[in-house]
Amino acid sequence: MKTTSTKSRNSVSADPACSHLRASIARDTYPDAFSEGATYPLAVVAELIGEAARAAILIASLDGRARTAGELALIANISAQSASGHLSKLVDGGLLTVQSSGGHRYYSMAGADVAHAIETLGSIATRPVSRLSRSGVAGAISRRMNAEIYVARSCYDHLAGRVAVEMTRALEESKVIRALGEREYELGRDGRSWFAELGVDVDRLRQTRRSFARRCLDWTERRPHLAGALGAAMLARIVALGWVARGRETRVVRITHLGARELHARFGVAVK
Repeated sequence: MKTTSTKSRNSVSADPACSHLRASIARDTYPDAFSEGATYPLAVVAELIGEAARAAILIASLDGRARTAGELALIANISAQSASGHLSKLVDGGLLTVQSSGGHRYYSMAGADVAHAIETLGSIATRPVSRLSRSGVAGAISRRMNAEIYVARSCYDHLAGRVAVEMTRALEESKVIRALGEREYELGRDGRSWFAELGVDVDRLRQTRRSFARRCLDWTERRPHLAGALGAAMLARIVALGWVARGRETRVVRITHLGARELHARFGVAVK
């Protein structure tokens, strides 16, 4: 088979075998219709996330709530017409879902995997890369560690922030959970009984289709917190117990007086 190539001043000759490999990866790994035909579908998703208004919409959606286009337009500080276009792209790209109810369309995060990706990207975006960067936006963000959202917040359906990271560390140290590779947790020797005492049925959670216990990189602490079905069940349980309370229009999670006592007694976490 005869292969021809055109060289430009800055081009590098392409290996036909590599071209075939790239096409194979794009076809086999990313069969999604939205990115069909793209050489690097990752770039398509990156473009969706990288636009400022769409980023604002995605960050707002990390709390797991469904919102109307008008509400999201206010959050992103854009017109209703612009919001409609951005939301259409995010839905087509699989990052948001939309449901109609009572004459309104409600938009929400497409799933825990999308929320996990956004949270992880946040940990990269706020990481100071040099001394000079510390005087800029990244440095300002990294120094605001006493802000409420840095202490405790929701990350889709599980707890994030300093409190979540310290709780996860305590669970690992007490052998309740243990790392399984780089992305997952599994129950430790005392895990089943510990969660049963808290009121979480781990056997039922294992029957769900989602990841049982995921290591989610916290974007402010840059250390892992507990996510997946187990992380979601744990947040739901401590909300039910009155240890924490979720805000109405914010991702901030407020630690109650009871919660502060329990978190210190059970996990050694100090909450001021």
